[in-house]
Amino acid sequence: MTGSDKADGLPATMSDPELWRRAVDGESEAFGRLFDRHAKAVYNFVFRRVASWSDAEDLTSLVFLHAWRRRTEVVLVNDSALPWLLRTADYVIRNERRRQRFRLATINRQVPATDEPDHADRVAARIDDEREARQLRALLRKLPRHEREIVELCFWTGLDVQSAAVALDVPLGTVKSRLARARKHLRDLSIAVPDDAARAESMENRS
Repeated sequence: MTGSDKADGLPATMSDPELWRRAVDGESEAFGRLFDRHAKAVYNFVFRRVASWSDAEDLTSLVFLHAWRRRTEVVLVNDSALPWLLRTADYVIRNERRRQRFRLATINRQVPATDEPDHADRVAARIDDEREARQLRALLRKLPRHEREIVELCFWTGLDVQSAAVALDVPLGTVKSRLARARKHLRDLSIAVPDDAARAESMENRS
């Protein structure tokens, strides 16, 4: 195996469009490469939405399962599959929340509520991360939902406005106007928003 090839036999420099074309043709190795390339970004996006490591792991798996099943419908932006994957993640999260509400309503009708032990207490690092995520979610809940989505995509995930438009399935002009309003509301709430240079450095440190 050369330095430019992986164990799956695909060149390391193969682009998302070529990998997805092969995935559409049924090459699971190509889809696996796309998973390796984008799973971390999808996972971080999901975690910030649900504030739970274990739920984020499960939902990330569902995102890529859904993406595999609907791989013929993918829309790439700037030759990247990530915006479409994040759009899929948003769909999966919303769908799972509806299912959870239904299950909870069913349980509440059948049995009295009881206090269950929080098994996450066994892992201190995860507790801290989840607590921080919940605090961030509490702050962002002060924003309208459509502005909160922009913050998650453009500030946290690092998408440009064109990619965010695909992820949210809205016109580009709508994303730009929502982003402008979100910036103003964040300033009014005294929430620090990194400038472009700081955000780029943060994204680089995460990679």
